[in-house]
Amino acid sequence: MADAPVPAPHHVQRSEIVDWQTYADDRDAQRAAVLEAKAPRRIHLGEHLTFLFENHDTIRYQIQEIMRAERIVRESAIVEEIDTYNGMLGGPGQLGCALLIEIEDEAKRRPLLEAWLGLQECLYLECPADEGRSRSYASFDPSQVGRGRLSAVQYLLFDLPAGALDAGQVRLGSDFPALESSVDLSAAQQAALAADLAATRG
Repeated sequence: MADAPVPAPHHVQRSEIVDWQTYADDRDAQRAAVLEAKAPRRIHLGEHLTFLFENHDTIRYQIQEIMRAERIVRESAIVEEIDTYNGMLGGPGQLGCALLIEIEDEAKRRPLLEAWLGLQECLYLECPADEGRSRSYASFDPSQVGRGRLSAVQYLLFDLPAGALDAGQVRLGSDFPALESSVDLSAAQQAALAADLAATRG
């Protein structure tokens, strides 16, 4: 029988997950800590795009929350949730995030999600490089793209070389024509993502 795959250093381990009743005892304190961790990892780009970058702690919190909400106790179901959420973190050298496409006007939502098909291929992190600057475009799961339109939530992975976020200004952007925009990361945002990237390699 083949050996089980070795988890990436930043992946959540089964031993870190407690039953939902035990989790509920300390939920308020854990929630406060995770909300603090999420703050610099939430990045707005233009009017409609919000990137929510994930790390080990935010994903562990989400696993515990789903177990609590759905009263999950069966071991196979717990392991399945861990595997699913770990997939959002990617592997070594990858940063995972959820992209929220926010369109308040319900009447415009479907037409815009149709018009913006292709956006998922045009999102990047731009970092300093020896040649000047280098763009790393996000990868995505094609199953997230419906027939002729985007889903309002996209899960993305950015592949980045070691140390890419450690020095010089980092920029998050889109070069999709209808949503062309970029934003320079704040010092707190860049430090948070740099720490997360380093953690992917252990």
